[in-house]
Amino acid sequence: QVQLVESGGGLVQAGGSLRLSCVASGLTFSNFHMGWFRQAPGKERDFVAAVTRSGGSTAYADSVKGRFAISRVNAVNTVYLQMNSLKPEDTAVYYCAATRYYSGSYYARDYNYWGQGTQVTVSS
Repeated sequence: QVQLVESGGGLVQAGGSLRLSCVASGLTFSNFHMGWFRQAPGKERDFVAAVTRSGGSTAYADSVKGRFAISRVNAVNTVYLQMNSLKPEDTAVYYCAATRYYSGSYYARDYNYWGQGTQVTVSS
């Protein structure tokens, strides 16, 4: 079956950096566009970033533009989220997701598969 497994979360001070990874299995990774979403306690799951199948095009939420970078390496079935200049408001559980058809989609409903999430906590 399809599995997406995130790692790399943790506790970091404001201004610090983290790199999240998501390893996919059970699917042909290069056929899927990938995205990162996040969900803070009591809030909706929000779009963070997306990358197309080839990695040639990316999209970002306004709140993370210039600070976060999404990338992928199809040879190892992995998508990354480099997070720099972290702020306390970036604290959330971060999820990676895969969609077969919706390139760069901001909508969680467009994604077919989800990971279990990794916690990111940014202290002030």
